[in-house]
Amino acid sequence: MTTNATITTSVPARLDRLPWSRWHWTVVIGLGTVWILDGLEVTVVGNIAGRLSEEGSGLPITSGQVTGLAAALYVAGACSGALFFGRMTDKFGRKKLFIVTLAVYLAATALTALSFSSWWFFAFRFLTGFGIGGEYAAINSAIDELIPATFRGRVDLIINGSFWIGAVGGSLLSILMLDTDVFPADVGWRLTFALGVVLGLVILLVRRHVPESPRWLFIHGRGGEAEELVTSIERRVEAEKGTELPPSEGEITIHQREATTFAEIARTVFSDYRRRAVLGLALFIGQAFLYNAITFGFGAILTTFFDVSTSHTGYFFAVIAAGNFMGPLLLGKLFDSVGRRVMISSTYLLSGLLLFGTAWLFGAGHLTANTLTACWAVVLFFASAGASSAYLTVSEIFPMETRAMAIAFFYALGTAAGGISGPLLFSGLTSSGVVGDTVLAFRIGASLMCAAGLVAAFLAVPAERRSLESIAAPLSTRSGKPVPTPVPR
Repeated sequence: MTTNATITTSVPARLDRLPWSRWHWTVVIGLGTVWILDGLEVTVVGNIAGRLSEEGSGLPITSGQVTGLAAALYVAGACSGALFFGRMTDKFGRKKLFIVTLAVYLAATALTALSFSSWWFFAFRFLTGFGIGGEYAAINSAIDELIPATFRGRVDLIINGSFWIGAVGGSLLSILMLDTDVFPADVGWRLTFALGVVLGLVILLVRRHVPESPRWLFIHGRGGEAEELVTSIERRVEAEKGTELPPSEGEITIHQREATTFAEIARTVFSDYRRRAVLGLALFIGQAFLYNAITFGFGAILTTFFDVSTSHTGYFFAVIAAGNFMGPLLLGKLFDSVGRRVMISSTYLLSGLLLFGTAWLFGAGHLTANTLTACWAVVLFFASAGASSAYLTVSEIFPMETRAMAIAFFYALGTAAGGISGPLLFSGLTSSGVVGDTVLAFRIGASLMCAAGLVAAFLAVPAERRSLESIAAPLSTRSGKPVPTPVPR
């Protein structure tokens, strides 16, 4: 490997001018489907909280410990894992880390299924989060660097939104697993974790065929490998389409390097791009609090205020999970056509205002279990597209050398603010049995979501259909014009 050399390459332009192909589907399936697993695993834990606290579950634990302490530990692990693996991803490459992080995640999930005491359960909830936090950094950086600019917004949103496909599956699966006529009380919940491991192993096999990011390769002294890799991808696409690709337009000249220091990353993000840093923080904190306001108490709200059986809450959660996935699926294309600023600000503001309306209806006693669930589904239809765009935003508005670390930092700080304090705050408010407390929880989440929407209206970056290098030039750039973004023919 040769570093400290200055090279000129057209790799970014060649990747961005590719039409959509089967190769891109391989990337999406290999990298994106892990969110389905994450959604299944997280949802199952929320739905089995009541069962774990019952006698005969095999664990001496309370429902509040599962939705409060265990949830906070999971998020703390995710924040820690994002920072640790984010740094490793920028230093050692996307592929090595998206294999390692999935392995950590799967091992911790398997060991959660073997829990025999509360401390064991808590410890492996933390480690499961540690792995999934690393996934966020490694996966989002790899996806954005492999997907053509024309499709980047919608693909990133749908992949992040696919978490909720797993959530639907987890909700429905929990109904079966919590049925003591089918599985004993101390067996069903363990099998749900084991199933997640099996599915994860299948994903791991597919992921082995996803290559390293050519963008990472040419900056880290492996320009020859990057050229060969892109050439092989172009040949596959040409064979599939039956026609030659148009010539690429634009080159970039960079000074190769082995690593980027923390000081350089911090200076870049918080000095050179301070307005973008404010944007990233606002988006992550807003969506974290809104989601915690709803999801960490949805079961307690249904059972406390509407007498819904704990064994049936999965049906209601499946409805709001479906709304969550439909948002990115149906709105994702607009982030590439209408534009980032309009779509990010509008989805944040609209979901916040709708949650304010839901809070008023709930406080006035106008809702039933079904109509409250319908309100949640509409709120989260817009909120999910907005929340997914937070990951897209921080992965594309900073230089490539800082990409994984930037994702990790904003995810960790935003999620720590909303995801650690959120469960501890909202689990108490939504389980108190006092209508006013639940209304307050909704209003807190809605307020922060609206505030983030206003920040996006002023600070969001018009990154739609633009190459990553033109949005934020690599730190390694020595000369050359920003790489233009050709539209695939």
